[in-house]
Amino acid sequence: MKFFHRFAYYLVGLTIGLFFVAMVFSGKDTRCNYFPNARVLNDLRTKPFEYSPKASSVLAETWIDTIDIKNTLEFGDVDFDESKTEFGQNTKLYVIEGKTMKNQPIILKVSNRADKAILEEIIKK
Repeated sequence: MKFFHRFAYYLVGLTIGLFFVAMVFSGKDTRCNYFPNARVLNDLRTKPFEYSPKASSVLAETWIDTIDIKNTLEFGDVDFDESKTEFGQNTKLYVIEGKTMKNQPIILKVSNRADKAILEEIIKK
């Protein structure tokens, strides 16, 4: 078989394979969160998110906004040494470091439960 015929068979198979892969993944919300930091932040973002009274009082101040909270939950770093993530607990407390829109460092303490996530405390560094 000539090279042209082999190449044509290859392209036809590749096209059919890409079509099936596109059909399988087109309707799904797939993510590739391989590292623990990305897994925790994705889990916190996908759950219903609530604010404790202490966090709500800090959010009433002018130096921080809910956009800063969302950006920290998107791009922040989870400090696993400070977090309390013991196996078998119903509630895990994660300490997340991030920055505000004004480039000021903040620390969020978020309780992660099975059904929701609660922002417990906001600390300005």
